[in-house]
Amino acid sequence: MRKNLYAIFVISLQLALAGCAQKAATTSDSSHSFPESDGVYIVTPRDGDTVSSPLTVRFGLKGMGVAPAGVEKANTGHHHLLIDVNELPDLSMPIPADENHVHFGGGQTETTIELAPGVHTLQLLLGNYLHIPHESPVVSKKISITVQ
Repeated sequence: MRKNLYAIFVISLQLALAGCAQKAATTSDSSHSFPESDGVYIVTPRDGDTVSSPLTVRFGLKGMGVAPAGVEKANTGHHHLLIDVNELPDLSMPIPADENHVHFGGGQTETTIELAPGVHTLQLLLGNYLHIPHESPVVSKKISITVQ
């Protein structure tokens, strides 16, 4: 009897999870377009947006987890926001920390920044627990915004 109840429970759970997965796969969120592959991306602002300062930048990550700097955990990292950076830093070294390479070692997934009026670029680069980009770098598309 106990085995039968356990089997019924397991089958019910599998059916419920399959239904949730099907619903998630068929539900569309028209307010966001998420990347189809794993990676890091900027949720807001969007490429080409005109914004005012200060502005909130929200980070997205798909296929990995966020962990604070100093926490060594597989398949995780923390965000670094590259502001007006023309070339990626040396990917074999810790990501610099300055006004153009902003670290979010606490595991933050958004920030509010002040930018001067004009055109600016934003890009995300994921770093491991030592602020070093992953062996296969996890880097977002570079976006361009205009600050009024």
